[in-house]
Amino acid sequence: DVAAVEVEHVAPAALGGLASMRAAEGEALDRELRGRLDRIDALVVSIAARAVDVQRAVRERLRKRAEQLRDETGLLDEARLHQEVVWAADRLDITEETVRLQSHTAQFRAILESAGPGEPAGRRLEFLLQEMGREGNTIGSKGSDAPIAHQVVELKTELERLREQVLNVE
Repeated sequence: DVAAVEVEHVAPAALGGLASMRAAEGEALDRELRGRLDRIDALVVSIAARAVDVQRAVRERLRKRAEQLRDETGLLDEARLHQEVVWAADRLDITEETVRLQSHTAQFRAILESAGPGEPAGRRLEFLLQEMGREGNTIGSKGSDAPIAHQVVELKTELERLREQVLNVE
């Protein structure tokens, strides 16, 4: 049969072309994912640095307020002041969240490195993205600073873009 012979000749080239196209698409997707991860890492570093400044400013504001109260009333409960400073610092501390986010981006990269034919990675990447989103939400709720809030919005935007691309990963 002539049609069967034609298919036999055309099929290997078509399959080879398909494989080449999928490989090129995979490489482009890998570059895209890694670029987004780099942006997320940069945002986390920036947020963490800003958080240190915010904590310092809150401590200073509390100290000045305590001095003002002492001058106005002649009274100052040092233990209570210390307790308030510790509470404020703890409430604003995002170290745990930033460390976990950095760990998640490292895990994401490791999954990308180990991915290959027969090694599905999409579900694991989706799970990591959920965890990264939770950390971003916690940072957003702890960060009482406009610049941090803006960076958290950027972080969430990058996570959403990453999620859209991960849907293309098997």
